[in-house]
Amino acid sequence: VQLVESGGGLVQAGGSLRLACAASGSTFSIDVWAWARQAPGKQRELVASITTTDGSTKYADSVKDRFTISRDNAKNTVYLQIDSLKPEDTAVYLCNAVGRDLTTSKYLEIWGQGTLVTVSS
Repeated sequence: VQLVESGGGLVQAGGSLRLACAASGSTFSIDVWAWARQAPGKQRELVASITTTDGSTKYADSVKDRFTISRDNAKNTVYLQIDSLKPEDTAVYLCNAVGRDLTTSKYLEIWGQGTLVTVSS
């Protein structure tokens, strides 16, 4: 199973971006999706998560009211809508999925390679 992010890029402050992350492979049953970000020289920060069952969401205080996470279970895809972008949002945004490998019944956590978001002032 692989996670592939897309949608990053260079954007001016105040702009918006929509990131997407698609999971390949049909043998991984995802329970929770999440997005994290890592800025240069800083620790990785979990910014949002969503369950695949009832769509419950959680956000870091630093991004509340500007970030919106959503998922499409049929497409095995999670999205992150980022509005009112600030220069301090500049980071590599990584997708995360937690769930069960249906072939081994093992519970796994998988990370994508990340997509770079750069916000200019």
